[in-house]
Amino acid sequence: MIAINAKRVAVLVSGGGSNLQALIDGIEERQIPAEIVLVAANKPGVFALERAAKHKIPTAVFPPEDFYSPEEFGRALLHLLEKKQVDLVCLAGFTIILAPVFLQAFPNKIINIHPSLLPAFGGRGMYGIHVHRAVLASGAKYSGATAHIVTTEIDKGPIVCQDVVPVKDNDTPETLAARVLKTEHRIYPRALKLMAEEAVEIDGLRTRIKEY
Repeated sequence: MIAINAKRVAVLVSGGGSNLQALIDGIEERQIPAEIVLVAANKPGVFALERAAKHKIPTAVFPPEDFYSPEEFGRALLHLLEKKQVDLVCLAGFTIILAPVFLQAFPNKIINIHPSLLPAFGGRGMYGIHVHRAVLASGAKYSGATAHIVTTEIDKGPIVCQDVVPVKDNDTPETLAARVLKTEHRIYPRALKLMAEEAVEIDGLRTRIKEY
């Protein structure tokens, strides 16, 4: 059963979709007052689309090479989301930098999950295993995961949820990635819950969680 006044959510994916699955599970367990009405990928055949189909969630594929520019890509994606009456957008391993035309249509309504303690180890080129390699090379003793609002500055939007993961002496990028991913799966549903409940107050780069 869908919660009354549930927010309509689109999830944008590029790969396996384990964070998508975490969101689906949170919604189906009635922890999040939301409904995923669309899963859109920039690549055909990714496993995230199979996850969506298993849960009877509509899907779409938008290969960037089918569009003349990032702006055209953004407008096409935006058109579909508007048809679906989407309230919130979640990026779950989405590797495309969204054009301003798309971001402007959802001000403070797009969230992303990043595998580090932002603002550290964020920005262009910092995704996936690249992040964990950079963390280990830096000598940092702690890493983590961050759910944040998406803005025009990559990985620099206000933080909604964040949690810490210790870096072990014998870590490889792969072992660190696996441990951080578990944290992503835990905090991303919480971030969507807070956004769906309109419990996040944004003040510049700071956020405050409303208490009821």
